[in-house]
Amino acid sequence: MIQPHNIYIHVPFCASKCKYCAFFSSACANPDWYLYTAKICDEIKYWGIRLGKISVPTVFFGGGTPSLMPTDVFDKIMSEIRKNFNITNDAEITLESNPGTLNKKKLSDFISAGVNRLSVGVQRLDDKSLKFLGRVHDVKTARNILDIAQQMDIRLSADFIYGLPGDTVKSVMQMCRDINSIGLKHCSMYELTIEENTPLGKMNLNMPTNDEMADMYNAIDETLILPRYEVSNYAAHGDECRHNQNIWDGAPYIGIGRGAAGRIYIDDTWYEQMGAYEKFTPINSHERATEILITGMRTTRGIKLTDQIKNIIDIQYANTHPEQITIANGRISATKNGMLILDDLLLNLVK
Repeated sequence: MIQPHNIYIHVPFCASKCKYCAFFSSACANPDWYLYTAKICDEIKYWGIRLGKISVPTVFFGGGTPSLMPTDVFDKIMSEIRKNFNITNDAEITLESNPGTLNKKKLSDFISAGVNRLSVGVQRLDDKSLKFLGRVHDVKTARNILDIAQQMDIRLSADFIYGLPGDTVKSVMQMCRDINSIGLKHCSMYELTIEENTPLGKMNLNMPTNDEMADMYNAIDETLILPRYEVSNYAAHGDECRHNQNIWDGAPYIGIGRGAAGRIYIDDTWYEQMGAYEKFTPINSHERATEILITGMRTTRGIKLTDQIKNIIDIQYANTHPEQITIANGRISATKNGMLILDDLLLNLVK
């Protein structure tokens, strides 16, 4: 019997392309939603035949800007998932969104169609920074959709970005205090990464140094009310994103939509998957264990020290670096200091 798989649905359309974005997405004011829906439903049917009517504990609509889609498109996709899989009664159904693409009526319709968790790309709480990032909304619009969502029966998260040119510990702490005042139970705090071939990547920006970034990272921990449970994610107990936690813990998942990656598990074999037909390649046990270690060590709870994990790590390095790594109760995790140098830590930890 094939174990449960989580599902990720990629929606590649955006109202406009942000200056920092390197994701697979495109600015398209009026996409062909009929064609998109048909292709997504075909992929769902394909995996339903391939895997059977397995359980699905989470469905995550990411992008792009999934909230741009008409709610009847979302409803058709969810109906196709229900036909082909067993969505658990307590399944987490997340919709990523951007301010300006939702109002109270549309959000209510999404909730009626099955959405029970909303993630809003706020990014900043000052209009000057939003303009620099190429966001098309303003703070008032962002606060409005957060207020509407908080009044409705839905779990809510918001994304924010720090480490812009000119950011300081003081300004990041103020942003955290502003976030605290909103009363969120989950938020993501992402360090601005300058990618090549983006508008910001082509500018000669005076970015904060690595030490300044580390100081800002620590300041978030000290100022934000919500506790950190992953390198970039903070939540009240019980409000963590279940979909992401499942992926970080190494659970299998299906990537649906062009460019959507997945990890399929069939007959004791892991497969690297992309879409229905783009890629389906076996992954050996060492590669998969390394992936699980990398994602699991990003979380504060770390991962179980299974035989699979023990086989790929330098346990002597772990035992001799207690300032970076903690081993307790059958789990291995990074300390607060270890999180700051996680990339280097993993290079030393993996054999």
